[in-house]
Amino acid sequence: MKWEEIDEIIKPLMFDARKKVLQSFSQQLDVQTKSNKNDLVTNMDKAIEKFYIDNLHAKFPKAKILGEESQKDKFEDSTDLFFVIDPIDGTMNFVKQKAHFASMIAVFDHQKPVLGYIMDMTAGELYWGGPSVGVYRNFEKLQAPSNLSLADGLIGMGLPMLLNPNSGMADVARQSSGVRMYGSAGIEFIHVLNGETLGYVSKLHAWDYAAGKILAETLDLTVEAIDGTDINVLSSKVVLVATKNAQKQINEIINA
Repeated sequence: MKWEEIDEIIKPLMFDARKKVLQSFSQQLDVQTKSNKNDLVTNMDKAIEKFYIDNLHAKFPKAKILGEESQKDKFEDSTDLFFVIDPIDGTMNFVKQKAHFASMIAVFDHQKPVLGYIMDMTAGELYWGGPSVGVYRNFEKLQAPSNLSLADGLIGMGLPMLLNPNSGMADVARQSSGVRMYGSAGIEFIHVLNGETLGYVSKLHAWDYAAGKILAETLDLTVEAIDGTDINVLSSKVVLVATKNAQKQINEIINA
């Protein structure tokens, strides 16, 4: 299937999902915890994921889907389209701030990356693209970010990484221009794609990074596990997305 046919389906879905989420700001949310008190899920997370799945299955009946909150088909079993969905990435921000959260969809065809989508839900900006088309912010094509060294830029980082004395991230932070924390992998990926930060490192699940990995690698950024190994849709690892110069320096610091 041509990427244009898939794109014509997904873009309207994501803008419709944004409308639903913004409308929920005036409603009482049903908030529950998952693995710990900081790992939240709401009725809107579940509703948006169902909205995506129902519409994708209607258009692509043979497709397999990996969703954060519900359906978890196996990537290795996919012989057609495979979608990875994170309905609301940064649920804590959604609940507490009503800002700084994203929605993400990654598309694979015969286990090959095709398209990635990250919607900044409050800004209404959709970052999308893939190897065949490039990367866009709405209708504006993005250029690859400058290949900054660690000392020349800001780095995004998950708080547990920074606080872990054995991670080496404190040394990485000291050698950078500073650390930023946004509480949403999707928003963090957006900052790297825009060149506002030179990298981002955090423990991530597949739905946290699948879309961002497609977009970042299209812009010649490096996306890998912090130990230097490759990641795929089956992985749940500490993931680093960064410029090539910064990635090399961060790995040197970690290995030291």
